[in-house]
Amino acid sequence: MKRVYSMLCAAILSAILLGACTMNGKGNKDAKCRMQVATFNLRMDTPYDSLDAWPNRKEMVKSLVRFHDFDIFGTQEGFKHQLDGILELGNYAYIGAGRDDGQEAGEHSAIFYKKERFEVLEKGDFWFSETPDVPGKGWDATCCNRICSWGKFKDLESGKVFYFFNSHYDHQGVVARRESSKLLLKKIKEIAGEKAIVFATGDFNAVPTDEPITILAADGLLKDSYEMTQEPPYGTVGTFSSFHLDAPMKNRIDYVWVTDGIEVEKYGVLNEQQYGHFPSDHFPVMLKVVF
Repeated sequence: MKRVYSMLCAAILSAILLGACTMNGKGNKDAKCRMQVATFNLRMDTPYDSLDAWPNRKEMVKSLVRFHDFDIFGTQEGFKHQLDGILELGNYAYIGAGRDDGQEAGEHSAIFYKKERFEVLEKGDFWFSETPDVPGKGWDATCCNRICSWGKFKDLESGKVFYFFNSHYDHQGVVARRESSKLLLKKIKEIAGEKAIVFATGDFNAVPTDEPITILAADGLLKDSYEMTQEPPYGTVGTFSSFHLDAPMKNRIDYVWVTDGIEVEKYGVLNEQQYGHFPSDHFPVMLKVVF
């Protein structure tokens, strides 16, 4: 009788533990992943920005990220010391190589993620050029190497797996801008396939009617989150101010693209400024999503 009672208690305890695991989303294939995703061009650190140079903006950037509690976000233009500044928040790690040498030199298209929530399953980088596996400037790009960093992540809360691609396009080369969109689509399909959950963030240096964006939209794999949000977009349409408080802010050049299976509950352009200064010359674009 005692043995039967012990076995019954063990079975009940196992059921309770299994139920708890299911309730918190771990081990439950039907669990939903909810998170806050963003793209944020940090603006490179240059003394030419005078009062808007990085040393005067670093704490504003950190406080913005902390307050809005991004779960995962792509950054552009950051040098390693700028990325290290964001790491001072304590709860983030990042992936992404420097665009100049594939190591640490030059600007990064880094992906920051909450290190206690996400596991990096795979990662990589490629350059927007005819030779994407090695650092270099492509086609008729005018100033510099342009890089995309990507990662395959597992959300430890829900068990969901997704991909994240973060890009920074050339701002002048007509061919480079066109071919960058074609290459991005090709790489996403090669790396993630056409059925995966994918986020593609970045400073695309193009408004919705420009060719680099129309190529992405016409393909159909990626959806513009601005058009997908369930609630009306928050903030300005434009995402670039050049540090001017009175800028028209109509040019939307920073994007978060999503694939089928991702519900965009909210979309916002975060226009905060402190004492007459913006944290960057671009505004972060943030989504609340579920998949």
